[in-house]
Order: sequence, then structure tokens, then C-alpha cells
Amino acid sequence: MSAFRVSAAALLRLATEGTLVDRVTEHVRRYGHGVGQSERNSWARSLSILAQDLADAGLQDVEVLVEYQLPLTSRRIDAVLAGVHPRTGEDSFVVVELKQWSYATRYEDSASLVDVEHVRGPRLHPAVQVGEYCQYLIDFLGLLSDQAHTVRGVAYLHNAVDRDIADLLVLPATEQSRIFTKQRRGQFLDHLRSVLDAGQPGAEAADRFLASSVRPSRQLLAHAAQELKGQSHFTLLDEQRIAYELVLHAVERARAADSKRVVVVSGGPGSGKSVIALSLLGELARQGRAALHATGSKSFTQTLRRYAARGSARAKTLFLYFNSFMTAERNGIDVLICDEAHRIRETSVNRFTRSAQRQGARAQIEELLAAARVPVFLLDEHQVVKPGELGSVEVITTFAERLNLKVDKVSLHDQFRCGGSEAYEQWVLDLLGLNDGKPAVWAGDDRFDLRVAESPEELEAFLAAREADGETARMSAGYCWPWSDPNRDDTLVHDVTIGGWSRPWNVKSDRSVGEAPGSPFWATDPNGFGQVGCIYTAQGFEYAWSGVIIGPDLVARDGRLVSQRDAFKDPAFRSRKTVSDLEADRLIRNTYKVLLTRGMRGTVVYSTDEETRAFLRGLVPGRRPVPSVD
Repeated sequence: MSAFRVSAAALLRLATEGTLVDRVTEHVRRYGHGVGQSERNSWARSLSILAQDLADAGLQDVEVLVEYQLPLTSRRIDAVLAGVHPRTGEDSFVVVELKQWSYATRYEDSASLVDVEHVRGPRLHPAVQVGEYCQYLIDFLGLLSDQAHTVRGVAYLHNAVDRDIADLLVLPATEQSRIFTKQRRGQFLDHLRSVLDAGQPGAEAADRFLASSVRPSRQLLAHAAQELKGQSHFTLLDEQRIAYELVLHAVERARAADSKRVVVVSGGPGSGKSVIALSLLGELARQGRAALHATGSKSFTQTLRRYAARGSARAKTLFLYFNSFMTAERNGIDVLICDEAHRIRETSVNRFTRSAQRQGARAQIEELLAAARVPVFLLDEHQVVKPGELGSVEVITTFAERLNLKVDKVSLHDQFRCGGSEAYEQWVLDLLGLNDGKPAVWAGDDRFDLRVAESPEELEAFLAAREADGETARMSAGYCWPWSDPNRDDTLVHDVTIGGWSRPWNVKSDRSVGEAPGSPFWATDPNGFGQVGCIYTAQGFEYAWSGVIIGPDLVARDGRLVSQRDAFKDPAFRSRKTVSDLEADRLIRNTYKVLLTRGMRGTVVYSTDEETRAFLRGLVPGRRPVPSVD
């Protein structure tokens, strides 16, 4: 794990010499993190105070892990103190959250949020913050899985006196969430001496801490199993059940034979891939197997953390991203469930990757294959929509076989989205030319309603009527308009403009803008209606009624759809050197394949191009949405 490691005595010496901040900055930047002046100022003030306090407590031989990065995340802890407990002789660790706050009050009626003077917006209560850090370490470091009592947490508000943060002191203290102020400095030193032996060096404890295996603990898995058990039970049918049982079988065989095995599950939209993934996660957690869920979609992962984990901070930690495993221990977990595996990228390296990890970086698939005894990949090859995404059955199988790994493959044929209409899915594939077919007239299917709108107003009115009836409905569009940052007055820019009609894209960031939800929750929050969803927000989700605006990037000419990449505004498509016209054509068609298959009951289609609207009317005769609008 990443941390700037020194003894407490060395920490004070560096602070006194005036070189501590530069040394910490150098370390943090080496691992790919940016460092601003405000962070440097914080280190200069807080770390020097902590160093002097440790010296005054007689704890010069304690090891200090500064800016320790939590495993499998980019989150960093201010400091972890490692030493020996004075009474038990066991390893003893203290997680320290340093705050420069001078004045803070409770945020409205919240027990876990606070208002801080000169800081905009609510902040997490520091005791809650440090308590969650402790719990995360216990949940993921093998060293601590049965030694939770060796971890303690303190929030040290070294600039504050009690009366100025009185609201924060109301929260009951625990061993992992104590608060100390400048006024309570003596108590702080006494507490440190009570859990760290002044006569024993902490180097060996720090060695064990940093070398610990990283895997979900039995306690976390039991907790997650209980959380997932509370979800509505999924019924798995036919190939879904085969895939589920095959993974459980592979886990048992891999354990018995001390070997690895790979499972690849492919299927179209709504074929139950994510249902299988969540069912497996719940069952494996119940069995006490070390299992994690990962995707390449921020929106999808954030939504799973909110809904599948039911808001449980601990259960949320089981839901990660594909790029979380760059430094994961080989076979460190039993099962890694890679959902939406078509979004696997060439490499996990990005602009935030620390320089030490860039050198010799492996392919992302190799990282995922290495991380677990049984890696499971669930994918739809027609949902690759972005340059650099390469998840396919062939690519995954090739990588696995190159490593001499046995691969089990399951194809899901049933359709549970789009009303279960295989006819509609085939119609979409033919329309887009993705399956060697040609556009065909929609013959109709009682299970699915397909309509063509003559204007965006008509499309939106139809969807609004469905929302008024208590059903879910969303609009989405091809990436053919600019995507602006919010206005200063906390409103969204109406970027998607068609004639006299205009609407904003969904919110760019995780945070809400006005009443509009953050991007991960556009598809699931009722306030998502009214914004136009982009491909990266809509992918992986479903709603009852889907309205799709086909932009000028895909138009009908001479009886078939033709892509026009210059109309596509995604910055990733700008260079023809990195994205060929042939690849751009495939990705644009895949984009609309995803957007057109989000609806469970019906889809309304509108094209900004007049010739394309006429083409669609010919394929879906007499099915305009107007008659259903009251």
C-alpha cells in the first residue's frame, strides 16, 4: 500500500528542518496524485503539530504512515500510527484524521454532517469519517480480519476549543471514533500512550500492516449477505441458472484443485446478466467466499452502491471499478464478478495513475484475470460504445488461454427487457446493420410498443403522460450536441436544441444540480425526467418507456442508415488517427443499439433528419404517439 513512512522522531526532524512538506509532496506525486498549495499548507500545519505531540507523549519510536492510501480506492488517510499495545503486546494501530477547523456546528438536524466556518457546503462529521476508515481497514486487510480490536481511530481538531465545536462532541465516542481538540491535547497524549507502548518500536507492526493481504473479510461478507438477502429474490431461468451454477461449481473446483478457472457469460440487453451478478454476489457472500463486483461504469457502480447495498457503507465497498485491481494481489480473492465487461479497456492507466504504476502496466484484462481464482465476465458485445473498450468473448478467451486457463462460456438467449420481445431486439439489430441483416418493417409484438414521433415535443409529451400514469420514462440521445457545465445559478444549460425545443443533458458530475440528480442516478431518480440522457449515463439501466432522439450522426440514405462521425461530439472521436472511420461507424451504431434497448414496455423514436423520419415511418407505419396523449 502507498504511504510516506517515517518514525515519529524522523517526522519531527523533517518538520523542524522544513523539508517534511516537500518529502510528502514528492511521495504523493510519485504515486500519481496531484498536490495543490492548500494541501501543502495543511500538511505544514497539521503534521508538524502531530509530530510534536508524538514527541511530547514519548512515542518517538512509533511508525507514522502519512497519506496512507486505502486499498482498492483512491482515498487517503492523513496518518496511521503503528506500534505495540502496552498491555497486550499485540500490534496496535491508530488512524488519525487531522482537522484545522476552528469552528463547526451540526448541519441542520443531521447527526453525521457538519457546517464548517469558511467552508462551502456540509462536511462529514470527523468522528464518522475516521470511524468509516477504521471499518474499511478491518473489512479489507487480512491482517485485521480477526483483530478488529487492534484498530482505533481519532479525529484531532488541533485548532479548536470545545465550545466552538460543541455540537460535534454530542456524538457518542467509540474506540474508532474519538474526538480531541486543542483544549483536550493532554487527553489526546494520554490516549495515545494508553494504546501505544513508548518503549517499543513500531517498525515490525508497520511492516505487517503494509504487507497485509487485501480481501473482503468474513465479517464484511456476512454483513453483505444479510443486506443482499433483503433484496427482492431473483428467479433465474434456463441459461441464467446454468451460468449461476457454473460459477459456483468453478469456485468449488478451483478451491479443491488449487487452480484457476474463467467463466464468460454473454447476452443481449435485458438477458439477466446483472441479475446473475447480484445473485452470485449474495450467494458467495453467504458462503463466506471472498467475492467482489466490478464494472467500468461509474453510473452503474454508484447506483448499485445506493440500491443493491441499500445505503450500507460496508456493503458498498464490495462494488468497485475495473481499474481498482492494478496492484491487487494475485488470486487474492475467490471470485471477481466483472459486470458490463464489454466496457473493459485496453489499460487501467489514466491521467490519475501514479507514475510508479505506469511503468510495465499490464492490459486491464490481465489484471482482472489475475485478481481472483475465478474471474467471471458478463458482457454484451454490441454495447462497446467508446474507443479503447475491447471486452468481447473472443478477446477475453484469447487472454485466458494464453495464460493456460480453462474457460467456460454461457450464452444467454432469453430477453427480459423490451417486454421480452426477441422480435424487437432483432428489429433493432437489423435497423442498425449489426447482425448482417437489413432494415425491416416492424411486424408488431403484443409484448412491446414501438412508435415514431414527428417532433421532440411529441416524444416528450408521450413520455410525460407515461410518467403521470406512475410509470418510469426517460429521454436519451446520440452525443450530437455540446455538453456544458452548469450555469453559475445552479441551473443546467439547454444544450440539446432542436428547432424551438431544447432540454439539458443529464448532470455531468455525481452531485445534483438544482433538482436534477447526479449522473449516476439520472435513470433511477424521479427528477431525472426532463434531462436528456447520454450513452454513458443510460448504459446498464432500464425504464418502462424509452424516448430516443437519433441525431445527425446516423441518417437514412438509400434505404439504410449511414453514420456521420463529424456530427458526433464525443471528444474521444476527434482524432481519425486513434479512431478510424470504420471503428467510429461501429461505435455509433452500438450507441444507438444501447439507447434503443433501454425500454421495458416501449420505445418512441425521433430523428432530427427529415429523410430519416420518413424512413422510420415506412418501417413503423401508423405508430405515432399522438393518440395516446391526453
